[in-house]
Amino acid sequence: MATHVKRAFKYRFYPTDAQAAELSRTFGCVRKVYNMALAARTEAWARQERVSYNQTSAILTAWKKTEELAFLNEVSCVPLQQALRHLQTAFANFFAKRA
Repeated sequence: MATHVKRAFKYRFYPTDAQAAELSRTFGCVRKVYNMALAARTEAWARQERVSYNQTSAILTAWKKTEELAFLNEVSCVPLQQALRHLQTAFANFFAKRA
């Protein structure tokens, strides 16, 4: 019988100042989008409406077109969309009583 050796590796990265700034900007935008989408869903729920992922994605597009939130265009759209997907999963789990 063969024995299995489990190995773990730890990695650490040291971003340059420019990379650290880009990461910080991206994380800030992701947090902003998540919180605004959560607020939009909460307000809709108070009106007894449900908001889908596609609706929040459309809202994100509208937010990016406003002068106030134009800075969201400065970061990759991938993490912003992923934040909306995570929020959708959280709501789906909640309504399925898996929360």
